Amino acid sequence: MAQIRPVSDLRNNFADISRVVHETAEPVFLTKNGYGDMVVMSMEAFERYQFESEVYFKLKEAELEAQTTNKRYSHKEVFDKLRAKLSDRVDSDNV
Repeated sequence: MAQIRPVSDLRNNFADISRVVHETAEPVFLTKNGYGDMVVMSMEAFERYQFESEVYFKLKEAELEAQTTNKRYSHKEVFDKLRAKLSDRVDSDNV
């Protein structure tokens, strides 16, 4: 269940808010004068959110491309290309 707290809790109960966002991996919503003002979340939760958003965007982009073109790739083509990119990345990291 979402936690909604006044923004003053950020100043007065920072340690508790920090504990909550890390233990639950859920954001805490802060209000100012009774209205939503900001969201506090752990860095891990934020990074996960960014990753999931990026994956969703890429899937949506692929879905739109599939609707506008008849070009399809085989399993082998896709994984060969991924392996080549990973190999290039490893090689560049070792330089």
